[in-house]
Amino acid sequence: MPARSTDQILHKAAWLYYTHGLRQDEVAQHLNISRASVATYLRRARETGIVNISTSTQLFAGDVLARELEDALGLASIWIVPEDRHAMDPTAEMPVVAAAVFLELINKGDRVGVAWGRTVYHLADVMPYADLQGVTVVQLCGNLGAPYSYRPDQCTTEIARRLNAEGINVYAPLVLSSEQLADALRNEPVIREQMATISYCQLALYSVGGIEDDSHLVKCGALAPAEMHALGEAGAAGVIAGQIIDTEGQWLDCAHNRRCISADLGSIRAIAKRMMVVQEDSKFEPLVAAIKGGFASHLVVTTSMARRLLDRWNSEGRNRRTT
Repeated sequence: MPARSTDQILHKAAWLYYTHGLRQDEVAQHLNISRASVATYLRRARETGIVNISTSTQLFAGDVLARELEDALGLASIWIVPEDRHAMDPTAEMPVVAAAVFLELINKGDRVGVAWGRTVYHLADVMPYADLQGVTVVQLCGNLGAPYSYRPDQCTTEIARRLNAEGINVYAPLVLSSEQLADALRNEPVIREQMATISYCQLALYSVGGIEDDSHLVKCGALAPAEMHALGEAGAAGVIAGQIIDTEGQWLDCAHNRRCISADLGSIRAIAKRMMVVQEDSKFEPLVAAIKGGFASHLVVTTSMARRLLDRWNSEGRNRRTT
């Protein structure tokens, strides 16, 4: 299970104070808490043994890795699901951890944007019920055909049901048959209004899709395997809310994206809390692209994925310093 919110704040306060050398008032400002709370957290960190030469014990190794990765990537918060022999099966634990994190990030009255996919659907399926009246859950992209599992409307509706919140679905296909038809549908008042309000969300929940031949966009029939392969050759790296992004996390100018009914990627980036959940090792490169594109402020990953990300960023940082 994830660390309690107070435990994470305690560890982050100790990390900023002892590792980064921030003053207590600077730590308070960074974490948006009082200076008195910082002093209390630092005292508890010393008393419980969190603080030693390495600012941690083996028990908090995952927390140290999370803090190092936050520093490297510039993200607000990272949660790591362990994979060691004493841990639960990460495939079962990941949605439970992510659901707990998601509930921590929601405030009453928030507007929450939700995308689609297996990860998001499983998160919704294990999410505890909460009475968050005043919360609105909105669909970030158009819908898929009825036979396909993990549809955007299913994910949005189930999360809204679990939160006792209002759910707003997008009653349009994810991908249209022509660019002209997509342009016309985007200009319909209802669709235009829904897409325009995405940037007003306080929180977004999604994963990042891959560009393999068996990716979601291929399985749902939006793209043929050959088309997806061609997009990869053209620089595609991942999928955000149904749209193809390149290796730097930018919108790829391609026929699929021009036929897609989905939130403008700039609107998604404008959301303050962008929670991304990634489990599969095969999504490493898409995740790297999504982070570079600014699509994550809060991240839930496995230990192995966290280490790969840290190695990549440290390596790229060294390469930049030597060129």
